[in-house]
Amino acid sequence: MQMQLPVFEFKNIIVEADTNIAIISLNRAQKRNALNIETIEELILFFSELPNLGFKAVVLRAEGEHFSAGLDLIEHQKEQRSASEFMQICLRWHEAFNKIEYGGIPVIAALKGATVGGGLELASAAHIRVADQTTYFALPEGQRGLFTGGGATIRVSDLIGRARMIDMMLTGRTYKANEALRVGLCQYLVENNSDTKAIKIAKAATKIPSLSNFAICSTISHTRNMSALDASYMEAFVAGVVNTQPEANDRLIAFADKTAARVRAD
Repeated sequence: MQMQLPVFEFKNIIVEADTNIAIISLNRAQKRNALNIETIEELILFFSELPNLGFKAVVLRAEGEHFSAGLDLIEHQKEQRSASEFMQICLRWHEAFNKIEYGGIPVIAALKGATVGGGLELASAAHIRVADQTTYFALPEGQRGLFTGGGATIRVSDLIGRARMIDMMLTGRTYKANEALRVGLCQYLVENNSDTKAIKIAKAATKIPSLSNFAICSTISHTRNMSALDASYMEAFVAGVVNTQPEANDRLIAFADKTAARVRAD
């Protein structure tokens, strides 16, 4: 069934529906989809509403040739913000990206072209990242006398390790194609049109019970913030709830009577 979207009066993102998948497109192609504060506020609004809209997965993509070139440096330079003002901007970025990572609904990012700086921070908040052959990853903040402010020290370092992240910032190193896949900046690499692969993954995710998806797309991130002992308790508690849901029982019956698909190597 095609989901019905409420009317969003957004200027910087486009929201569309593909059956039970929401497709969110960054829409500042003329700026290489640089993230200004209006875009961040629109992402906050959408992902705040997402749990009430009935969608089972999200594809996060971009118009134009680039996913996102990161912080809108022109806006940043013109505003001449104070330290405290820019800290508040950073906190809004964290609000947006936390809603993506911890929201409990699978978010698959379809990447292309520049996925750098704040664009990489946004991509790293998604649960799955699909890159194509044009995608390149970088953290150029150090080269510009800046520092990451949208969660790279948490998420990007979690993906690739602190040493690689420090190297990226100190040297301006970029990753792309198979090297980016190898170090963990993306989980999938396609020849072209990452949108198609991202939508395919999103459709597969919609077949999983919503409660299971919620656990996968929130609990794993939350346990990162806990001690090992607390994380073990949290995992056991969530497993107790998820593994006894009616949808799980139905699937276990199918497994027992051999009507369920078996796990096989490709």
